[in-house]
Amino acid sequence: MTFEVQHTDNASDARTGLITTDHGKIKTPIFMPVGTAGTVKGVHFSELREQVNAQIILGNTYHLYLRPGLDILRRAGGLHGFNGWERPILTDSGGFQVFSLTGIRKLTEEGCTFQSHIDGSRHIFTPENVMDTERVIGADIMMALDECPPGQSDYQYAQKSLALTQRWLDRCIKRFNETEPLYGHHQSLFPIVQGCTYKDLRQEAAKFVADKGADGNAIGGLAVGEPTEVMYEMIEVVNEILPKDKPRYLMGVGTPQNILEAIERGVDMFDCVMPTRNGRNALLFTYNGTMNMRNKKWENDFTPIDSEGCDVDKVYSKAYLHHLFKAKELLAMQIGSIHNLAFYLRLVTDARQHIEQGDFVTWKKSVIERLGQRL
Repeated sequence: MTFEVQHTDNASDARTGLITTDHGKIKTPIFMPVGTAGTVKGVHFSELREQVNAQIILGNTYHLYLRPGLDILRRAGGLHGFNGWERPILTDSGGFQVFSLTGIRKLTEEGCTFQSHIDGSRHIFTPENVMDTERVIGADIMMALDECPPGQSDYQYAQKSLALTQRWLDRCIKRFNETEPLYGHHQSLFPIVQGCTYKDLRQEAAKFVADKGADGNAIGGLAVGEPTEVMYEMIEVVNEILPKDKPRYLMGVGTPQNILEAIERGVDMFDCVMPTRNGRNALLFTYNGTMNMRNKKWENDFTPIDSEGCDVDKVYSKAYLHHLFKAKELLAMQIGSIHNLAFYLRLVTDARQHIEQGDFVTWKKSVIERLGQRL
């Protein structure tokens, strides 16, 4: 994998770049739709390509490990062979899902023992077997196993958690270097910067990660309950240290406003379930604010969902989509998901264009307040 910084913004740390993988190129800044179980919920791949313009999607190691399982994935030729997506894929380590299983998991130096949410069976994730699992999945970008501590963790816990994450990272890197890709394409391993909301821990973590010389680096443990201004501060602290010639991935973030603020601070890659989860629940994102399509105000509005949006937005009216949600038709969730994903990809594409034009900060200021309005 290679990364080339193509443009930098004179008034901020925003930049555009190009990631090249064996499954294709990714223009940054980029938003990556989340495909937890090998599918982006409710959206066909043809729609991801043509309506959403997705350049890369995510898979989830925890969910794919449990179902369909590694034997099926290996025999299919990895996730690309199993689901037919020919563009790049990123897999998380499954750590966030495991650590969120409060009460049915146990954390040790060796790894994390947990019970399946499907059938209660017991499993263990270690740095070594997570690397093996991500080799079987075959993603272009693999994430290291880390502990994602709660956002309000006290300093002592955050420090202990970070030390464990760093020891696990060394084991991940060792296992990654001892193994080879299974399907003939290159895989990259991204370490994850943790440290909660403590500046010195974030600095320590960023330095530790930067010294590993990985193909790219991720920032984890944010947008987990801390105030947004604290999140932005932690991004600034970390990005002062992470190498500028490697892509920076902010995990699990977030709202359109969060994304623009993070781009301004030098982040290149984003993922979040927010566009699809909200889309399935009738909340649409637009440049003029959010729309709850169940509200009666849309009942007689026969204008397009978004006249500046993708083809789906122009075909269906607000009144029709309101009707679909009220009638609990499955098409409503599909349209909502496509619209929101297309909007998120349009947002980062517009950001990229304004960075290239040299007016990103001015443009961001002109749209960011509108993005948060409720229509």
